[in-house]
Amino acid sequence: MTLQIKSLKQYKSVYKKSVKDPEGFWAEQAETFQWQKKWDTTLEWDFKEPSVKWFKGGKLNITENCLDRHLKDRGDQAAIIWEPNNPEEAAITYTYKELHAEVCKFANALRANGIKKGDRICFYMPMVPELAIGVLACARIGAIHSVVFAGFSATALADRIKDASCKMVICSDYNSRGTKNIPVKAVVDDALKQGCKSIETVIVHKNTGGKIKWNKKDKWWHEVMKRRRSTCKPATMDAEDMLFILYTSGSTGKPKGVVHTCGGYMVYTCFSFKNVFQYKEGDVYWCTADIGWITGHSYIVYGPLLAGATTMMFEGVPTYPDAGRFWQICEKHKVNQFYTAPTAIRALMAKGDEFVEGYDLSDLKVIGSVGEPINEEAWHWYNEKVGKGNAPIVDTWWQTETGGIMITPLPGITDTKPCYASYPMPGIQPVLVNAEGKEVKGNDVEGLLCIKFPWPSMIRTTYGDHERCRQVYFSAFENMYFTGDGCRRDEEGRLRIIGRVDDVINVSGHRMGTAEVENAINEHAGVIESAVVGYPHDIKGQGIFAYIIAQEGIKDNAAFEKGVRATVTKVIGPIAKPDKILIVPGLPKTRSGKIMRRLLRKIASGDASNLGDTSTLLNPEVVNAIRKAAGV
Repeated sequence: MTLQIKSLKQYKSVYKKSVKDPEGFWAEQAETFQWQKKWDTTLEWDFKEPSVKWFKGGKLNITENCLDRHLKDRGDQAAIIWEPNNPEEAAITYTYKELHAEVCKFANALRANGIKKGDRICFYMPMVPELAIGVLACARIGAIHSVVFAGFSATALADRIKDASCKMVICSDYNSRGTKNIPVKAVVDDALKQGCKSIETVIVHKNTGGKIKWNKKDKWWHEVMKRRRSTCKPATMDAEDMLFILYTSGSTGKPKGVVHTCGGYMVYTCFSFKNVFQYKEGDVYWCTADIGWITGHSYIVYGPLLAGATTMMFEGVPTYPDAGRFWQICEKHKVNQFYTAPTAIRALMAKGDEFVEGYDLSDLKVIGSVGEPINEEAWHWYNEKVGKGNAPIVDTWWQTETGGIMITPLPGITDTKPCYASYPMPGIQPVLVNAEGKEVKGNDVEGLLCIKFPWPSMIRTTYGDHERCRQVYFSAFENMYFTGDGCRRDEEGRLRIIGRVDDVINVSGHRMGTAEVENAINEHAGVIESAVVGYPHDIKGQGIFAYIIAQEGIKDNAAFEKGVRATVTKVIGPIAKPDKILIVPGLPKTRSGKIMRRLLRKIASGDASNLGDTSTLLNPEVVNAIRKAAGV
């Protein structure tokens, strides 16, 4: 099985070996998987193109490694435990044998409905087991899955369907979250009216049984599963064949489809899962993320199942029926590794200690955070109230584009320090550079975070637009992947992420491109122009602050703001709604027309000191007008 590091001495030794001979190191890890044909070349790469190929010529199917290879020794072990939204309902467990059978049946159903290797399938589903079964069934037959978070709007969903020319959509009737039943199928219906001509079939999973509109292309999940065989020969995939597309916001308005491939992603997600969480045979692991994000792909589905783990899925929200729900589930299922977002930790901390103190959390061995840097106050609360000082916190840094965790403490092995992601994983070579691309060496320094050598799970391209991939990630600095993050290295070499340096806001761990939000705001008839920046938010980490130049004659500001938020919800989804809106007479711009977001960020955070020289602006007088409107 994949290497699992057990001591600090071993970590140092393995890390040293992994950067001295990365190809040899990753070839050793790859040897532990089931290949239909071994690779010819471990790595070919050129960051100028960019072109990265791991395990070239290797043939495999990732589901054979997630499922088939475990059947002999752990066929009756729980693979997925599903905890429903309603705490009165019983949890559902799928053993490896049962999961294998369901995946094969749905894979056969896909084939029977015309899906072939290479076809793109869009999922728009709540956190139900069928979502995990569906993505694995795609991988089984070589179809490419594109999971869209079921909180995005019909317009956002349609954009993603059209960009990938998806052939099929798989959804549920409703999403049961807390006290709400959210209409999922209705959003899909709206999306398909927006020119999604490539869609031939819509498969609908009956989740709540609520009333839905039925169309010609629609088929029930349970109907297409009838009389399907529980075995399905896995498609032979090349290591560099596409496994999935996952859309992420960028600094331009159009979401970009990040492409991950079969071989390297498999090797890295399994290796990182086993080491970051120190998973042991028999443990119960729970990541609270949604499969609509990369965390759910890598650390609910693929990573844990590749490692033969028991992985949990949760349909509901952390505050229903009260703010003790996470801890009730941890106690009920004797959870050993728990992985969640700082936003959730801060929200639960704000509800009060009484919601955590009544539960037995003694089975927890590792607790983790993901999506954004965790602030010191939340880190200490998480450590003391949840981990009881006995479960190390792994504050993990990674991205949709990296595919897997890149910088993190290893629990019980490396030390932990609040706010620090700490140390690179074996095989990961981070460097800090200055604005000119010169490496910033030594400790107690800051710079831009880059990675100087390929790793197996890295982005290969942006779907249908390779030039965009080159421009965004590989053009800033020669022979380096640029993360877009600023980073500090402390006196002892630990790394701390200090935020985005591009026009991207990290809201509750989800990246929102400023241009994408501005485009949505500008759809409102009363808006002339807008500029969006991030500002410090107690719960979300960063909130969205919108400066808007409005049409003349707006009499009711509250109604206008409500309308702007409704427009953003319609175009992107509620996740992108501005937290604060300020109507301004103008926006500070350079003479070339570029908005000076640095000034707007300062004012949004309530700090109007040190704004620097504004005399070179096209309209310097507008800065004081904005300050006055903001009251800073």
